[in-house]
Amino acid sequence: MKSVHLVRAVLPLLFGMATLLQAGVAGAADNEFTVRKSVVVDRKAVFATVESVDTAAARTRIGGTISGLQVDEGSRVKKGQRLARVDDPKLRLGMRALDARIKSVVAQKDLAKTAFDRIARLRKSGTVSQVRLDEAQTNLDVAEQQLAAMKAEKAVISQRRSEGAVLAPADGRVLKVHVTEGTNVQPGELVATIAADAFILRMHLPERHARFIRRGEAVSIGGQSLKARSGNIRQVYPELKQGRVVADVEVDGLGDYFVGERVPVYVSAGSRETFVVPEDFLMERFGVTYARIKGVGESVVQTGLTLEAGTEILSGLRDGDVLQTPEAAK
Repeated sequence: MKSVHLVRAVLPLLFGMATLLQAGVAGAADNEFTVRKSVVVDRKAVFATVESVDTAAARTRIGGTISGLQVDEGSRVKKGQRLARVDDPKLRLGMRALDARIKSVVAQKDLAKTAFDRIARLRKSGTVSQVRLDEAQTNLDVAEQQLAAMKAEKAVISQRRSEGAVLAPADGRVLKVHVTEGTNVQPGELVATIAADAFILRMHLPERHARFIRRGEAVSIGGQSLKARSGNIRQVYPELKQGRVVADVEVDGLGDYFVGERVPVYVSAGSRETFVVPEDFLMERFGVTYARIKGVGESVVQTGLTLEAGTEILSGLRDGDVLQTPEAAK
């Protein structure tokens, strides 16, 4: 019985010791870091400019004088919105002349219709010949055809007058207005240049970066109006211009912008292997950085760049070294 009571008394102590050992192992694991080589991508700051993917030109379709100019540089427009109007006084005069001619032809047609009806009644009674009836029918047909031709000509002039409206070819923002109120223009002249609502960042990189950048690669973006954003390279142009490679970066929500604004962009400049150590395993005294190596002691290390995963170590450590935090060594 004594042995049974002894086992019952010892078991809780054993479980408690096991729990403490497990906690000690976990704590040791949290306070130790094994140095391994990792690949670091170097980033280089370059400037990109905000540009429109497409620019559309609003042009005149008829000649005349600009009137009713409704936009200015920076105005936002919708596709089909009227930007200005081209007035041609000759079209108004032509429309009035056609209206007068149409009235004359209508009167002639009414007269021909009256004559045809009278001759048709006389023909039934045998008073006039069939020749007179055929002549009356012909006169009526000619009058009706003349009226149809006048109405078609009027529709042409009406369509030309409607083409005096200069419409926006796409949604976007007006970059440049090339005319002023009262300017005389010819058909096809440029009225406004519109940047379509699709904007990108265009980079002009030195030639040596051509072998590092790839389509779909993520880039970091900074600047006053583009803070803490990221984007992806949507296109790398195969042609070098003046020793530079051109690439476009796609960024969501380029709302606060000026077309042509320069923005710093951080792109890949190659990769290399290095040691990266979390900040908790480094300590600094009198301007010198130390790392505590398990079983060796403190070692002076030379630090490099500060990365997301920790601090780059240039020298002072070897692959496989186990580091301890200052608290674990006490």
